[in-house]
Amino acid sequence: MRVLAAMLAAWMLVTLSACAQPQDQPDPQPEPDVQEEPVQPDPPPPSPEELAAAQIEELLSSLTLEEQVGQLFFVRCPADQALEDITTYHLGGYVLFTRDYQDDSGAWLTKEQFVQTLSDYQSAALADTGIPLLIGSDEEGGTVTRASRNPNLFDTLFRSPQKIAAQASDAGDAWAEEAWEKNSALLALGINVNLAPVADVSTSAQDFIYDRTCGLDAQGTADYVTSVVTAMKDCGIGSVLKHFPGYGNNVDTHTGIAVDQRSLDSFRESDFVPFSAGIAAGDGTTAVLVSHNIMTAVDDTLPASLSPAVHDLLRTELSFDGVAMTDDLAMEAVASYAQDGAVAVLALQAGNDLIITTDYRTQIPQVLQAVEDGTLSPEVIETACRRVLTWKQALGLLE
Repeated sequence: MRVLAAMLAAWMLVTLSACAQPQDQPDPQPEPDVQEEPVQPDPPPPSPEELAAAQIEELLSSLTLEEQVGQLFFVRCPADQALEDITTYHLGGYVLFTRDYQDDSGAWLTKEQFVQTLSDYQSAALADTGIPLLIGSDEEGGTVTRASRNPNLFDTLFRSPQKIAAQASDAGDAWAEEAWEKNSALLALGINVNLAPVADVSTSAQDFIYDRTCGLDAQGTADYVTSVVTAMKDCGIGSVLKHFPGYGNNVDTHTGIAVDQRSLDSFRESDFVPFSAGIAAGDGTTAVLVSHNIMTAVDDTLPASLSPAVHDLLRTELSFDGVAMTDDLAMEAVASYAQDGAVAVLALQAGNDLIITTDYRTQIPQVLQAVEDGTLSPEVIETACRRVLTWKQALGLLE
């Protein structure tokens, strides 16, 4: 209003002055033309995407190398010193197993005890780097469950995708409904990542992975993955597509090496279909877990989890720019590939962003040493950490 009043006052002054000018005075000489500078429009405000990216860059630049490396480790929650290790190693997250739902005597934790434990973990992380932890659990349903084994948290075990479909008239709706209810309940407990769904294609009960899948062909599995990932995104929990590039009929890599000799075209026509569907449905909220299978069509020497060629395939052919994580590096299938034991260094060189391991107290110092001696470039660490922070941001963990 003050600006408008001043403008009106100035206009009136000029008008009155013109009216008071004597009629017999000669007209004033015209002012010479002055070329006015064009008015530059104000720049548009930054978009939400630009603001989000700027937040990540500011946070990334505030972290020390040790803190950046720590963010790359999504580790099995230790039986001892869990609180201390969060700050000692600046960990990115904890993966919970059955023992983490129990006390030292083996009794199931009450809901209050469990929630308080996770709250204490997060408080330690916030006091350290200010960055919340990823708290993950394998809640596939059926043979692989953690939280629902605790009767103080859930009345029954989560059902397998095959059982859900068998008991429903519309499998898609049933998968989505179960995923919403299950993952909303996990999120309420403080679990912000569910290492699910299984995106492997298996239609034979003879396959090792069959019971953990939906038991359908590539398109059927893609429909299942889309239903589950969409429901998980909507309720606000992180999803993890596993086990890229696809398990097929391979043996269990917990106990040894699995060599997959299928052609690349067979992967494109079958195994990649559910992963592509899940990546699209997740829209930044899903990660991809890479298996220890050897995919001979791309790399006949290294397990997928340690293979740069397999990760390049994930990034280029499936256009995935989110978090790629290893399967557990403590598994027998990868134990012999790092002669000096620094398997996490190989995993980061291959293109992983998150390392799942039990042996983080050894692996983190080895990664730091690899950066110091030039074996691992700081850019590799920064790129991986940027992806991890961006995933945490997409999950609403960063204020």
